[in-house]
Amino acid sequence: MPLQNRVTPTGAVIAAAGRGTFMGNRGILHDDTGRIVRASRNRAWLICRLDFKGRRRELMRPGTYTDLFFLDEAVALAAGHRPCGECRREFYRAYIDAVSAQSPEPIRGAQELDRKLNASRQLPRTTSHLDALPDGTFLRMGDNDFRLLWQGGLHRWSPQGYTGVIPAAHGPEIAAVLTPELSIHALRKGYPVQVHPTARQRP
Repeated sequence: MPLQNRVTPTGAVIAAAGRGTFMGNRGILHDDTGRIVRASRNRAWLICRLDFKGRRRELMRPGTYTDLFFLDEAVALAAGHRPCGECRREFYRAYIDAVSAQSPEPIRGAQELDRKLNASRQLPRTTSHLDALPDGTFLRMGDNDFRLLWQGGLHRWSPQGYTGVIPAAHGPEIAAVLTPELSIHALRKGYPVQVHPTARQRP
């Protein structure tokens, strides 16, 4: 039976088959039985590499942070996470630079970034015209119908990969946006979000 450690584009933590291509961390979310009992323990919601310096971890070990898994980085951004400053240093710097380009004051370190991202992910989600959104943004098009806007297509998310791509031009003119505004700023300023190979399907 799959563990409850896969993250959806809404930020929910579910049990689903498949490992994903990125790991995440929000602190200790599980109890001693491995059941998820809280959504977060801190403001630092990280996107990490699956492998780093040969480190090995026992999943759902009591008293240690909960290893979360994402299909790709676009899902992780939509869920409210940001690149880890240790195992993904280059992407962490690129994210801060992209976000700072949108602000009159540069972000000075991880604590300030986490404070801003925490505030951004707590804001009510809004709607937007599709043509005003950057590639890498996630949208909600219906119950359990979450779509990645990517290279002219709207790619339907599943825990195992993207399916059911349609041309963005044939989608709704306006849709509910899942990705927090701070990460949309980063995408708009050229943050190189990493997407799953199944998003290469052409609409």
